This record gives sequence, C-alpha cells and structure tokens, in this order.
Amino acid sequence: MNPKFQNAAKTTVTRNVDQLDTETGNIYESIAILGKRANQIAVEIKEELQGRLEEFAVVGENIEEVYENHEQIQMSKDFERMPKPAAIAIEEMLEDRVVFRRPGEDQPKVI
Repeated sequence: MNPKFQNAAKTTVTRNVDQLDTETGNIYESIAILGKRANQIAVEIKEELQGRLEEFAVVGENIEEVYENHEQIQMSKDFERMPKPAAIAIEEMLEDRVVFRRPGEDQPKVI
C-alpha cells in the first residue's frame, strides 16, 4: 500500500463541515474540489494496479489454461483494503495538501 494513503479513514467517518470549507469559504466549492481530487486519486490507483497486474499477464491463454496466481490475488485484496479515493482526498484537504486554482486567478491556493 502506498504510504501516502495510510492516514485516510478506511471506514465511514462523520466529518465536521466547518473544517472542510475553511479555505474556500463555500462548502459546495470544497465538495467540488474534493470530487475532482478523488477522481485524480482513483486514476492513480487504477494505473498503479494495472501496472502491477501486467506482470502476471499471460499472452494467448485458453480458458482451460487459466490458473490461480496467489500473488495476484493477494495484490488485488490489498488494493481492495485501501481507503477509498474520497477518504484520501478529504484527508489531504484536512492536512493542507490540496492545491486548487479558481478561473481567472494566477496563483493557486493550497488548502
């Protein structure tokens, strides 16, 4: 598991809305930023998983030749146990590691 994702909650956690909109001043804008960041994280995780699973790819396999690869199964289970992208995005926002830019502004803001 990627160490940068270890601080995120693996289960549902009740969040204080006041903590999420401190930098933007608007909860809806904060949610939109979190949604975009969660999508970015999901793409990163998917690419990482695909890269690792390519090691196990067998070219020209038949249905009869398919066998269980225990390393592949364990790797998939590890990725399933990872925190969800939305939880990771929220944790990044609370730790001030999310950068966003409003249209028309030159300088990005770190939240």
